[in-house]
Amino acid sequence: MKNISLIGIGKLGLCFALTLEKSGYNVLGVDLSREYVDSLNKKTYKTSEPGLAEALLKSENFIATTSLQEAHAHSNVLFIMVATPSLDNGRYDHSQIDRVVEEIQKLGKQRDTKNLVICCTTMPEYCDTVQERLEDYNYAVSYNPEFIAQGSILKDQARPDMVLIGEGTSESGDILQEIYERHTINNPIFCRMSRTEAELCKISLNCFLTTKISFANMVGDIAIKSGVDPNTILEAIGSDSRIGIKYLGYGYGYGGPCFPRDNRALAMYADDKGIDALISKASDESNKLHLRYQVQEFIKNNDKNEKVVFDCVTYKPQSTMIEESQQLLFAAELAKLGYEVKIKERKSVVEQVKKKYGNFFEYETDEN
Repeated sequence: MKNISLIGIGKLGLCFALTLEKSGYNVLGVDLSREYVDSLNKKTYKTSEPGLAEALLKSENFIATTSLQEAHAHSNVLFIMVATPSLDNGRYDHSQIDRVVEEIQKLGKQRDTKNLVICCTTMPEYCDTVQERLEDYNYAVSYNPEFIAQGSILKDQARPDMVLIGEGTSESGDILQEIYERHTINNPIFCRMSRTEAELCKISLNCFLTTKISFANMVGDIAIKSGVDPNTILEAIGSDSRIGIKYLGYGYGYGGPCFPRDNRALAMYADDKGIDALISKASDESNKLHLRYQVQEFIKNNDKNEKVVFDCVTYKPQSTMIEESQQLLFAAELAKLGYEVKIKERKSVVEQVKKKYGNFFEYETDEN
């Protein structure tokens, strides 16, 4: 099995496609945008993701297309990596996956079993509904989310701590494990389970991290009010092997495209099951309170005569994303209180902030 198809080659999907290509697979990726597909095939695509443009230039066996039918014919292993944004009610929007499934159904029943692997974040039990829809078409549906971070996607894909496989069948699980064993350069732990178990595991893992971050910031806020150093305390707590130091520093609250929404989605799914996920809900509320305490502490120590300059308002420095960025929310709160706030950031970030906040801030770009 040398051919693999990827349906959805945005930044994450493209990184995965090139990771697979580098390990020896012939990869065909699908995107709706002809202009984007052309830029990939001509290798002129520009991106801020470290190593991605270089990997594209070096690739020899990756091709992009706008044809789902072409990708479908290319391989019996099809990864779906489309977007599942959050709805207003906090649940995931599965409509892009649904549209892919509808198109696949139009191609009829397959002679040989096709392995359809959903990599997007989904509500638990959703992938089972996809299997039900494709039951008569000879597909095995699996769930295989990635644990990556913007700014280090290629590195994270090459060296995962754990590979989560919600296998449709044991054979599907074997195929996925073989793919990961081939392209990873470490020895990850393989966690194979049912689709629903894997869906629940994915959001629960991120919710543990939000809880840990909220706990660290809560301890830090208490420490600051007590006139002592939060990080001295947190480093000591993290030195206990039962806890660990990762994600236990004092700083801004959690944000970005994954942590906040996964935390809320777990609480909503728990509600569906009659379970009150108090820890997830408390982490969300604690994150909001932490921002309030940070603003209060800043006001206490800074008057409004001096300009406040933020040189990073993305949810983390390595990223260009401002989604639920606590740094940006902090800047906005200060501006609302009458502080003169300047955003000094990369051009692409400044453009995003301007679109969201207009002339609320003073702006300066640190690149052309």
